[in-house]
Parts: sequence; structure tokens; C-alpha cells
Amino acid sequence: MDNRHCLFALHQLQGIGWKTIQQIMMRLSSLDDVDMMEAADWMELGFTPGRARSLSTLRNSLRDGQLESAVSSYEQAGIRWMTVWDDDYPELLRETADPPWILYTRGDLSLLNRLCIGVVGTRTPTVYGRTSAELLASELSAAGVCVVSGMARGIDSVAHEGALKGTGRTVAVLGCGMDTIYPAENRGLFQRIAREGLLLTEYPLGTKPHAGLFPLRNRIIAGLSAGVLVVEAAVRSGSLITAELALGYSRDVFAVPGPINSPKSKGALKLIKDGAKLVASAGDVLEEYGNRIDLQNSAYSKDTQTASQKLSSDESLICELLVFGPLTIDQLLQQSQFTFGHLHAVLINLLMMQRIVEIPGTAYTLR
Repeated sequence: MDNRHCLFALHQLQGIGWKTIQQIMMRLSSLDDVDMMEAADWMELGFTPGRARSLSTLRNSLRDGQLESAVSSYEQAGIRWMTVWDDDYPELLRETADPPWILYTRGDLSLLNRLCIGVVGTRTPTVYGRTSAELLASELSAAGVCVVSGMARGIDSVAHEGALKGTGRTVAVLGCGMDTIYPAENRGLFQRIAREGLLLTEYPLGTKPHAGLFPLRNRIIAGLSAGVLVVEAAVRSGSLITAELALGYSRDVFAVPGPINSPKSKGALKLIKDGAKLVASAGDVLEEYGNRIDLQNSAYSKDTQTASQKLSSDESLICELLVFGPLTIDQLLQQSQFTFGHLHAVLINLLMMQRIVEIPGTAYTLR
């Protein structure tokens, strides 16, 4: 039995996770003989009696056809698997301190060979956050960048949807087995990513989502990505954990600024204060990777020029108010009758589309 299939069988055992497999790898030079090991053998290696009994069941799964049956069940579900030793395992992820032993995938594996950027944020975004995430993800994808996120509610889902509009597509890293759609309302998005992008998880079939799995999922998002972009996040949040992991992996960290009085912006603002690059357009991210993407022959420039001509009624109103000269944000609030939050979102959109510019005194003028 080769090491790959022994590792696969080991990964299917209930209660055997990343740390246990790491301990096995540290104590055994090879998995060649695990089909001979009984509970006493595992205990001699330092495992507790309970864990040793669980590991001893590996003998049966390798001998009585359970392994072949498990491999077949993945094939029938259209799920491929790769180990950390395989050539097609993502190199960036392999370089991290704690790469998954096995990845289960469904969809287009070639996306892992593209420049990948993680886009993460709060599960309860504002209109501004949703608009920013979708616009940035769609522009990154138009430039050929693959957007990586975690399929969670809020910014993650919006980022996947935006990325599917471009050629770069998207990778969804799941915090559960491939046979569970979480959250349930993402069923349509899940199925579309399976067809047009890539679903990826380190958890075997039958693994249900629970809180402890999501921080582990975040390390994969950071590990797959050359950089991580945070759009709206609280100071204590999974998004900032992902950003911290990215820094630990020597990856770039980007953040979208937001209103200073919004709790959902405090995490991104903290990242910017600590040295993350401020992002007001996809170009702010793309300029860091000019040697890895071909913007001249991508849809990015063409798409952004086209998008800039399509203004909503509220965006058109602000542009009309600025026709006669610069206005401060207070003047725009008074003349537009918008709420502060809505006006801020409209102004950010116009800035991203390069239709307006901000000038000293918290004022804006047409470009």
C-alpha cells in the first residue's frame, strides 16, 4: 500500500485530525507498515489508549475493501483528492508551516495555478461593504486573478459572486465536508462554483461544520493567496485572523477603508494603520503583481471603462451636483438628502470608478 492511499485511509478515520497525523508523521518514517499496527503498537509511539484504539482500526480499512469503497465514493461524487506529496498540490500552500495533508476538490483545478487573492470580510456587511466587495472581486477576476474566499455569509459570498463575472473565477474554501452546503442559502452559489470555479476543503465527506473548523479554513485561504484583501471587519474577527495568518506566511495584506464611526470598518482601519495597503480600486492590488498578470490583454481595462459609464440614479445625482464645482460632504448631504452612510457608499463607488476625486477639506469634485 503506497503512502498516498495510507494517508487517505488515515484521513477518513473519525476523530483523527491534522495534529494527530502530524504526530504520526513525526514518529514514523513511512506509512508502509500501518496496516500491521495494533493498538499496543500505537501506544508504544506515545498515543493515548483511546487514540490508539481509533488508529488500530486502520488495519481493517486497509484490508477489507473499505479503502477502495471510500475512494470510489469520492469518484462517484466528482471529488478529486490530492496529498501534500503530490505534484499538483498548490505550491504556495505547501510552503506554509501547517499545510493540509489532503485536499478534496471539485471543479477546475487549473485555477490553483493562477495568481490568487483572498477576499474576506464580515458576515453582516453594510451596503457599502457589499458594493465594494463585489466591485473589487469582479475587477480582480476581469484581470485574470482568481478570488479565494470562504463561502460564508456576507462579504465572502458577495466576493464569490463578483468573481464569477470575470475570467479569473473563484475558489471557495469550505469549513466542512464537500457533501454539506453551509450556509444552506448558498446552495445556488455552491453549485455554480462547482461548475465554473473550484470548491476545496481539507475535510472528508461527512464532516459537519462547527465553530472550531473555520479558523483552520482561514489558514488555507491565506496559504493559497499571494495577498489577502479585507473588506469590512470588526477588530476581533475571523477576517483579521486570516490577515494575521497571511502576514505570518509573508503574504501581502490589503484593506478597504470605511467610515471611522462604523464598527464594521474598525478592523480594516486597524490593518491600514498597522501597514496594510489601502485599497480604493482593484488597481491598487493589481499594481503589486504587474509581473504576474497581463493587464493589456485582459478584460480588466475594457470592463472598468465600460462600468464607469454605467451610473446608478444616486451616482448620477451626485455627479450632477458636482457639475458646477467642488462640494464638501456637508453640502452634498444637504443637497442630496441622503443619509451619511448611503452618501459615503455612493462617493466610494464614484471614486473607484474614477468619476470624482477627493480634494482637501473633505470635498469632492468631478475628475
